[in-house]
Amino acid sequence: MFKAAQAMHDADFVLVNGVMFVTEYLRVPDDDTVAEDVVLEAKRGEDEIALTREDMDSAEFLGDGVYRLKSGAMLRFLQSATVH
Repeated sequence: MFKAAQAMHDADFVLVNGVMFVTEYLRVPDDDTVAEDVVLEAKRGEDEIALTREDMDSAEFLGDGVYRLKSGAMLRFLQSATVH
């Protein structure tokens, strides 16, 4: 099962190596996704990132909500705070 699925669920932002990106597309992997399927697209101005299920499946949990990809990139999924 996908390790980061809970952290990724409903993420509004993703912090990649200390740089904040806005989540444009998010698909929590399920039984129908394959390694090449894009599960995350995020944007910061003109910069865009896309991660596949394979990228996320190989992510190592480091604690405190931080994951390290096989490439060495550090990820953290964040949600917007809601004030009532």
